[in-house]
Amino acid sequence: MSVQDARVDGAVNWPSNGLSEVPFRVYTDKQQYAHEQETIFKGESWSYLCLAGEIPNPGDWVATTIGEVAVIVARDENGAINAFVNRCAHRGNLLCLKNKGHGREITCIYHGWSYDLGGQLTGVAFEKGVKRQGGMAPEFHKEEHRLQRLRVEELCGLVFGTFSDTVAGLQAYLGPVVVGGLKRVLGGRSVNIVGRSTQILPNNWKLYFENVKDTYHASILHSFLTTFRINRLSMPGSINISEDGGNHFSQAKLDYAAEDADYKAANLRSDTDLKLADNSVVESVDEFGDQVSVQILTVFPNMVLQQVRNTIAVRVIRPRGVDRTELDWVHLGFDGDDDAMQERRLRQGNLIGAAGYISMEDGCVGGFVQRALKDNDEGSGIVMMGGHDAQSQNFRASEAAIRGFWKKYRALTGI
Repeated sequence: MSVQDARVDGAVNWPSNGLSEVPFRVYTDKQQYAHEQETIFKGESWSYLCLAGEIPNPGDWVATTIGEVAVIVARDENGAINAFVNRCAHRGNLLCLKNKGHGREITCIYHGWSYDLGGQLTGVAFEKGVKRQGGMAPEFHKEEHRLQRLRVEELCGLVFGTFSDTVAGLQAYLGPVVVGGLKRVLGGRSVNIVGRSTQILPNNWKLYFENVKDTYHASILHSFLTTFRINRLSMPGSINISEDGGNHFSQAKLDYAAEDADYKAANLRSDTDLKLADNSVVESVDEFGDQVSVQILTVFPNMVLQQVRNTIAVRVIRPRGVDRTELDWVHLGFDGDDDAMQERRLRQGNLIGAAGYISMEDGCVGGFVQRALKDNDEGSGIVMMGGHDAQSQNFRASEAAIRGFWKKYRALTGI
C-alpha cells in the first residue's frame, strides 16, 4: 500500500503552489497529526534516540520516544546498542517507568515477564503453572514473543533508530552535506553531558521544527542576537540542504578577533545605548578554526544540533498532541575541554534553553501561532523568502530550509 493510499479520511489538502504555501490546517488537524505518527515517525525516517555516552556500559538503558511511541535503548552484554518498543508483549504494559537504569534484564511490574537487553523474552512468571495447574498453553514459545525491535545506527556519538526495514542507512538518509556539518561539530570527540532541561511548548511540533530551519526570523525576533552582534543576516553565511530537503544546516561567520577588539573599544556596548556589565556570556573562541560562530543543524523529524559560539547542544522535538510539544535540551561538552572551555560552555549555556537570552522567544512564538489558528485555520501561510525551491544557498535571508522540511514532509505523508 502506498503512502497516498494510507492517508486518513479528511487529511489536509495541499495548495497547488508546491512548497511555498503551507495550509494552516496542517498544524491543527487531529487526523493529520495521527497520520504523521504512522507515515513519518513510524515510517521511512531516522529519529534521534540518545547519546551513546548515556549508555556507556553493558546493562545501561534509557527510555525515550519516537513521536508518541515509547522506546527503550539498551547496551547489551556484548556492547551492542539495541532499541525496542517500551511495551510488554504480554498485555501491553509500559516496561520501563524511569528515564534510565541498569541491569541484565528488564522485567514488567504487571505480570513479571522479563526480557534481555536485546528485547528477547527470557522469563514468564508461573509459565508452568502452580502445583501442576494452569500455566501457559503448550503451543506458547518464548522465542516467538520478543519486543518489537528498531534498526539502530550510531554516528559521532549520536544514536538513531527507525521502524523501517527499507529506509536507506543513516548516512545516506542524512546526505553528505549534513553529515559533514554534523562531523564538523562533533567529529571524533568524546561527548559528555554538562546539563539538560525540558520545556513544554503550547504548539504543534512542526511549528518548532520550522522555526529552527528559519534563518529569516533571527534578526527580527531575537533582539539579543542583533543588539550584541551575535548573529545578523548581514554576516557571511549559508544554508545547506540535503537533496530530499529534510535535513539541513545553516551557518553564520564572524571575525572573532575583530569582535573582541570592538567590544573592548566600545566598553561592551552594542549599537544602542545598551551594554553588558560582563561580556563573559558572549565571549568566545574560534574552536573550529573556520570563523563559524553559529551553526544550526536539523535531522528530520526530531533533532537539532546547535553550535552558538561555544555552547553546543542537542535539542529533541517530541510531539505530545496536535497542539503540544515537549522540547529537550541536552548541553554538551567534550572530554578534551580544559577548565576555561568548560566554564565558557556553562556561561554561554544561558543563551539557549527555555529561558535563554536568544531562545526564549522561540518558546512563545509558536504558541502565538497556535492560538491564532484555533478555530480559524483556513487558508495558507506564505514561505516565499528566497524563492520557491528547497536548495542550498550562500545567503540566509531565505526560507529555503523550511521549504525543504515541507518537501520531505509531503513525500512521507503523501499530501
